[in-house]
Amino acid sequence: MTGSKERFPITRRLVLRGAGAIALVGLGVVSLRGAPALAAANDKYPEEAFKQKDGKEAIKLLYGRTAEPSDKIKLDAPEIAENGAVVPISVSTTLADVTSIAFVVPENPNVLAAYYRIPQGTLPNIANRLKMAKTTSIIALVESGGKLFSATKEVKVTVGGCGG
Repeated sequence: MTGSKERFPITRRLVLRGAGAIALVGLGVVSLRGAPALAAANDKYPEEAFKQKDGKEAIKLLYGRTAEPSDKIKLDAPEIAENGAVVPISVSTTLADVTSIAFVVPENPNVLAAYYRIPQGTLPNIANRLKMAKTTSIIALVESGGKLFSATKEVKVTVGGCGG
């Protein structure tokens, strides 16, 4: 006669899998309803925008409109980058309902350097390290409340990071 322990032994691996699944549901990574998880999966990767060589075209493909400058966006970047391979930048904003943040570097071979979808309820604060081919402006784009805003800062690069 076989007992239930022999058919379904409780192992350490089984307990860890169950705990991991509960943690993912609690964090919202996995949804029992499926709708938020499916919505995130349906966000299309902006592949064509990342391939662009022209900043205006990349912005048009990504957002379909032009940005207006905003003093509610704080873009931090060094004035002089000694090594263009690792230029630290960060952006934060006091704008409400931020849904995305992107960085455009017009003089780079591919101008769209980074694009982030910002989940509802998340603080819109992004930090990154970019490669920069040469001295140029960095444009931070913030989509908020259905509108597009921007902040710009010029960074002088002494040694290029994109093969220069």
